[in-house]
Amino acid sequence: MLDKLQIVKQRYDEVSDLIIQPEVIMDQKRYVQLSKEYKDLGEVVKKTKEYESALNTIEEAKEIIADGSDKEMVEMAKIELEESSDKLPKLEEEIKFLLIPKDPEDSKNAVVELRAGTGGDEASIFAGDLFRMYTKYCESRGWKVSTVDFSEGTNGGFKEIQFEVTGDDVYGDLKFEAGVHRVQRVPQTETQGRVHTSAATCMVFPEAEEFDVEINPKDVRIDFFCSSGPGGQSVNTTYSAVRLTHIPTGLVAQCQDQKSQHKNKEKAFKVLRSRLYDMELAKKQAEDAAKRGSMVTSGDRSAKIRTYNYPQGRVTDHRIGLTLYDLQNIVNGDIQKIIEELKLAENTEKLKELGESI
Repeated sequence: MLDKLQIVKQRYDEVSDLIIQPEVIMDQKRYVQLSKEYKDLGEVVKKTKEYESALNTIEEAKEIIADGSDKEMVEMAKIELEESSDKLPKLEEEIKFLLIPKDPEDSKNAVVELRAGTGGDEASIFAGDLFRMYTKYCESRGWKVSTVDFSEGTNGGFKEIQFEVTGDDVYGDLKFEAGVHRVQRVPQTETQGRVHTSAATCMVFPEAEEFDVEINPKDVRIDFFCSSGPGGQSVNTTYSAVRLTHIPTGLVAQCQDQKSQHKNKEKAFKVLRSRLYDMELAKKQAEDAAKRGSMVTSGDRSAKIRTYNYPQGRVTDHRIGLTLYDLQNIVNGDIQKIIEELKLAENTEKLKELGESI
């Protein structure tokens, strides 16, 4: 393992030199890629120093014990030997996971889209609940949430809502939320107290940079229309809302959140780029998942991933068979434990693939 870590350290030093070179700084795409690599390698180098320090402590402690001339020093050495020996397996495991090649998309911002599925008004209410859950989760992570477009449900919630999330490593966590979410509860509209099952679909796209996807302006039809919903005097009076149609693929992106037509157009282009980028990414994810037999991030948007059962107060993630009886906290945004378990499952699969090479 130390040989492999030495190679990582060499690459870290190489990248630290490269990112200050003027020609690299001028090349935006390369600079962004190298900056991300520098950050990731930095985590490995930091953990490597801890690992090497523990190995050195073990060696020194063994020498003191073997010498045996100072009883007090020997006792202290035995304690240090035990502590450092206990640390080693955990550090080795952490380093192995850090050495797993990172998905370059993980550090990107994300565009999230929630759509009400089967269940009528209750599905729209549930989509609204999911939006609230994700908003609270993002707030707890220090991420910024900005609405792009929405269509309100008849009795509350949303028929669909799109929002962008900006921050550190957003897509790497939120990508696990993509799929069909089911809710089992007594709807507000139910008069006889029967439990219904409704669903909402969550889609998560990595936000594409301009250099990730090149869009030919001739391929895009731009329509302007009046915004709907809350928003003050400018709603329904100015053509500030923007709809983009990508003619070759038929993909549509629209934004009506801002009062400025220019800002709405900018946001809509962000979403369109991300959708186009995601089309290619979804193919790759499906291929990778087929190779690994993975259900964790398969790119299959029709897969039922999670059930929120209100009568039993439980949430079940079907991909890894995880059930938590903590529904109230989870719907209030405490989903980090689920995401961590999904990450662990995915990394364990990747670790098996890498086998003994680490």
